[in-house]
Amino acid sequence: MYEGSCHCGKIRYRINSELSDFGYCHCRSCRKTSGSAHGANAGVARQHFDLSDPEGALREYESSPGKYRTFCSNCGSPIFAYLAATRDLIRVRLGTLDTRLNKRAKAHTFVDDKAPWHDIEGNLPQFSEWASKDVLIQVGSRQR
Repeated sequence: MYEGSCHCGKIRYRINSELSDFGYCHCRSCRKTSGSAHGANAGVARQHFDLSDPEGALREYESSPGKYRTFCSNCGSPIFAYLAATRDLIRVRLGTLDTRLNKRAKAHTFVDDKAPWHDIEGNLPQFSEWASKDVLIQVGSRQR
């Protein structure tokens, strides 16, 4: 079981399943929506994601055709994203977890788009675009 919340606490969630493997995405969209050098997102079936939003603070934004990003309208914290084509799978923003995640990232993706001020360190595999599926399967994404 995992628990998470937005920065102001108006939105809380519980996940009663294991999260998928994850990587660090350096694409422009993930950088913009995370406000950081990369995004860190893990997939889970929506049926295992229990959202508590008593004040109706959750909003969504279609960031590209068929891709929706949800966030708290009070504090701006990104919560999860999903594709219209696979609404039953969501990608949780790992920075919103309140409980410990013992998994480690498997790869860096879209490194050709990385922020020029960010140096990638460590030994994780790096991919110009999507990670190869033998290294990382990005559940709920548009991975080819």
